[in-house]
Amino acid sequence: MNYEHQITICLGSSCFSRGNKAILEIVKDYLRQHQLEQKVFFNGELCTGLCEYGPVIKVDDRVYKSVSSDNIYDILNECFGIE
Repeated sequence: MNYEHQITICLGSSCFSRGNKAILEIVKDYLRQHQLEQKVFFNGELCTGLCEYGPVIKVDDRVYKSVSSDNIYDILNECFGIE
């Protein structure tokens, strides 16, 4: 399948302990609500090596650090042009 975008979430222990489990669920719900599941390849990675900046998420070629449930919606809306 040809995806238009890729989201990679760090699943390393540092990011996970800082809240990536909640962010994982938010991203899945966001993709479903905006019917982006067929356009976005969403996967996890064991560690990005940016542990001190976690939680970390990558959208296409952009890396977002210190992601939280407060700013993930802004990040996704910006990336997908949704207001």
